[in-house]
Amino acid sequence: MPTISLASNAADSEALETIERQHAELVGGLSTRTAALLAAVRRDAGWEGARDALVTWCRAALIRHHEAEEAVLYPATRELPALEPLVRAMAHEHALLGALVARLASTDDAPSAVAQAGAAQTLFETHVAKANDLLLPALVAARDTSVAQLLAEMHTMLRGAEQGVAEAAENPEHRPAEGPPGHVCGCHDEPDAAPELDARTIPHAIRHATIFGALEAVAPAASLILVAPHDPLPLLQQIEQRWPSAFAVEYVERGPETWRLRFTRTAAEPATR
Repeated sequence: MPTISLASNAADSEALETIERQHAELVGGLSTRTAALLAAVRRDAGWEGARDALVTWCRAALIRHHEAEEAVLYPATRELPALEPLVRAMAHEHALLGALVARLASTDDAPSAVAQAGAAQTLFETHVAKANDLLLPALVAARDTSVAQLLAEMHTMLRGAEQGVAEAAENPEHRPAEGPPGHVCGCHDEPDAAPELDARTIPHAIRHATIFGALEAVAPAASLILVAPHDPLPLLQQIEQRWPSAFAVEYVERGPETWRLRFTRTAAEPATR
């Protein structure tokens, strides 16, 4: 059941939505790159490149995001003693995620790489749930805390991280192979089949943001199939506005209960936001 947070002003309400959207995009990006590693291991096709792409992105995006949380969000809870155990546990999760990324970077064993990546994905999704459902609502409810100001401070810290992600994306050696976030099933596995993202398994409130994060990780000329419970016309409009002419869209299945669309990234690199 989603948490309802009552912000004291419009700025804090908008900031809360922005942070939750950013979390969803990170979840989508991590899931896609993790699935790309798994797919490469299954195909026995240069899995080390997919591992390196995942590690590079984790260091530039996830770990930098965690550093900003510890520098900005967590100190803001000092006047809220009830949050101290939660914040301590979340900081420990940051350390665990950093250790998993370090182990992933150093492993030369494919099964171990898949295990480390899967553990990192599970840990991060759990961490995000705590942030969205427990930490952020408490900060919003604290009348003397400006979530909008905290978000602005985090953005200042993360500008360098965003540049790092962009530079990693421009490096061909660090481009992730195609791979799905969220639910990945083997029921449609074929040698040349695109992986699937089942949007029906993603909570509605963060569905579009998660899909955006997943599409950002799709390599040029690669594809991702989206499974939806309805014809996602509003989503298609948002994708076109976000990345004009960056994805070719083909309907693989048109209802009545399931819609399946293939998104293929064109040769042109999409400009994010």
